[in-house]
Amino acid sequence: MGKTAAVILAAGKGTRMGGHVHKQYLELQGKPLLYYAINAFESSSIDDIILVTGPGETEYCQKEIVERYGFTKVRSITEGGKERYHSVYEGLKSVPDCEYVLVHDGARPCITLEVIERALEGARAYHACTVGMPVKDTIKVADDNGYAKRTPDRSSLWLIQTPQAFKYELVLKAYEKLLSSESYQTGITDDAMVVETMTREKVKLIRGDYANIKVTTPEDMEVAGVLLNRIYGRK
Repeated sequence: MGKTAAVILAAGKGTRMGGHVHKQYLELQGKPLLYYAINAFESSSIDDIILVTGPGETEYCQKEIVERYGFTKVRSITEGGKERYHSVYEGLKSVPDCEYVLVHDGARPCITLEVIERALEGARAYHACTVGMPVKDTIKVADDNGYAKRTPDRSSLWLIQTPQAFKYELVLKAYEKLLSSESYQTGITDDAMVVETMTREKVKLIRGDYANIKVTTPEDMEVAGVLLNRIYGRK
């Protein structure tokens, strides 16, 4: 089987968290939030990890996270760009020779080995996939005035998570096309959408985990702490 890599994004500012420390470096259970995502991929079958940070943060991440916690699969740390898709592209360009790549948000600390391996298997089988979960709540589409306009069939709706996994050449080609013109970049929200719109390749939905939450607000930090206790078997 071909080599595999993971691009872990840690370039966000986390403005909804408040405070002056970017959320990926906030302490959770005695370690930086970013530690948990890296640790999961370090423990997985993934060969190489590329870490994408904010401007001027590469040295900090190298010393205070990679070296401090002894991560050996982090091959490079690169600065991200203005938007998420710029950061992903910078990460993809830094990936060593590989056949499959997973893209993961560093603000999802509760990722498990099982989900990582399912995503990797999905990439090998379908060339493009993303983990996610069927929605549990009723979803309403609102009109411009805030009134409920439509209620989509819940059975067809998924809550999309990361990692999102692809054949490397496919996702790199998609991002190269995306970055070739600003007209392509409106409304882009995730890597699956880039592949869908830039290559017309179908993206398979792979079951993730409801615990695989993205930490965005202070309340999310509390929930993530509880979930990490469960994942790591703490009492």
